[in-house]
Amino acid sequence: MNLFLKDQLPLLEVSNLKKHFEVSDGFGKKKLLRAVDGIDFSVMEGETLGIVGESGCGKSTTGNLLINLLEKTEGTIIFNGKDMDSLTKEELRKSKAAIQMIFQDPFSSLNPRMRVLDIIAEPLRTHTVMKKKEIQEEVFKLMDAVGLDRSYGRRFPHEFSGGQRQRIGIARAIALRPKLIICDEPVSALDVSIQAQILNLLIELQNEYKLTFIFIAHGLPAVKYISDRIAVMYLGKIVEITTKEQLFAAPKHPYTVSLVSAVPLPDPFIRESRERVILEGDIPSNVDIPTGCRFRTRCPFAVDRCKENEPQLKELGDDHFVACHFPRNTVDDSMKKGDTTHEKLSAIERV
Repeated sequence: MNLFLKDQLPLLEVSNLKKHFEVSDGFGKKKLLRAVDGIDFSVMEGETLGIVGESGCGKSTTGNLLINLLEKTEGTIIFNGKDMDSLTKEELRKSKAAIQMIFQDPFSSLNPRMRVLDIIAEPLRTHTVMKKKEIQEEVFKLMDAVGLDRSYGRRFPHEFSGGQRQRIGIARAIALRPKLIICDEPVSALDVSIQAQILNLLIELQNEYKLTFIFIAHGLPAVKYISDRIAVMYLGKIVEITTKEQLFAAPKHPYTVSLVSAVPLPDPFIRESRERVILEGDIPSNVDIPTGCRFRTRCPFAVDRCKENEPQLKELGDDHFVACHFPRNTVDDSMKKGDTTHEKLSAIERV
């Protein structure tokens, strides 16, 4: 279901994707942990979709499902026009080469017993019939592309800094010229100055190799910098998805409003005049998800309708989708002036 860009076929199309884990409640009973609980989105070739949310919202699980590191509970994943469930063994092998991942921890994602040359060459040896000399030359080209000196090829991962290790991981990820790369918080473990270098490198490589990214992070500044569109996740669901310009200029979901208000601003005058929206309470457990809107336990504008009915992702215009009964700057037809609901909605419009 191509919800967000309707003028062309998407490279990746995800419908009703779910991942549930069976866990123990500590008393011998089994319960379901709904890490990802029915999400829909599409990604066009050449774009970057950012996925952002608090820890535990399901964003990394989503990435693992897309690259088949985890088996989905339910849903459909269509990549490059083909349903992943209908692929033959050989087609699945090729699809794995076309979807790669850059991991959060640049150290644990690299084999400490392998030299850099072998780490980058591994996917070429597995998925191609290139000769040894051709592989070595290709590895050197990849090292050049990510800003690593060729003389580093004989070194081991522990001899590098965090930023250099991530460059090694990026070189390995682009080795097979994939169509899609899942970036699972690739800069969260790095210093701020190094984060900027890695983000700029990803943008350069995207332009050079015609890559498509899904960029997963919990920090909005990095997502804003690199993404074309941004999906906001909360407790296993996408609650808002739109272009980065619309998301920051006019966020519609109360949760997104809070996230945007927490982004640091360099201008002290604007920073002082901006109203900070602070959420109260803890994130509910994925095992015991609230009825109705799963954000209602932390939302200052929740009413009875939010408790009874779960909001669905709906388009408000200009490819801006929101899952909220009372999105910011809109008024429900059933409201009457003076009702508690109306008063609460008026409050959110003043945020």
